[in-house]
Amino acid sequence: MEDEIFKIEGRNPVLEAFRSGKTIDRLFVLNGCKDGPIQTILREADKHDVLLDFVSKERLDQLSETKKHQGVIAFAAAYQYASVEDILQKAKEQGEPPFIFLLDSIEDPHNLGAIIRTANLAGAHGVVIPKRRAVGLTGTVAKASAGAIYYTPVAKVTNLTNTIKELKKEGLWFVCADMDGTAMYDLDLKGPIGLVIGSEGEGVSRLVKENCDLTASIPMKGDIDSLNASVAAGVLAYEIVRQRGM
Repeated sequence: MEDEIFKIEGRNPVLEAFRSGKTIDRLFVLNGCKDGPIQTILREADKHDVLLDFVSKERLDQLSETKKHQGVIAFAAAYQYASVEDILQKAKEQGEPPFIFLLDSIEDPHNLGAIIRTANLAGAHGVVIPKRRAVGLTGTVAKASAGAIYYTPVAKVTNLTNTIKELKKEGLWFVCADMDGTAMYDLDLKGPIGLVIGSEGEGVSRLVKENCDLTASIPMKGDIDSLNASVAAGVLAYEIVRQRGM
């Protein structure tokens, strides 16, 4: 949490942040507080599907910088999120079949930034990340992206599996990185495609993997059994680039 750029404290500032369209990543509210202003804030949080934590006063005091939090602290995204529709529109405007990165619970901001950078250089039209158990668009992510965050749309979704199902209706098919998959050189990776990369420790989750059409492995000859998530994303992305003739 320390890496989030904007910390908004107090009832009026938080409410105004919602009303101004600011993207709120997470909201901390004093447990048991149910007065009118808090209820209004909670309705806004529900409307925007914000992650919500009811916590003790001690926890709020620990998070607070002003010590005048009035029972509520919001953490806002450092950069504005796009929508999945924005990403599809970008592909349409460029006259290209969609090429999208979908990241399953990437928690390291350096990895996320590096993947956004790779997505930009590989010609991908955007990146999709989940709202839960994943890092958001923080200052460290922006720095690691080397500026790519300004050019590559990043969408944040409630459920990655449902997003995959919806994108399949748009003609996309999906390949996920998996050590036990088919060697990437033996797969047809052309056309409208979503590249799914799993978390640093657990890889792609079971449900997400079950909804992918293919699993791709990266040939390895060394003594360890896996690549860093951002490196794996780069290797697979450029096999897609090679096959698409980009």
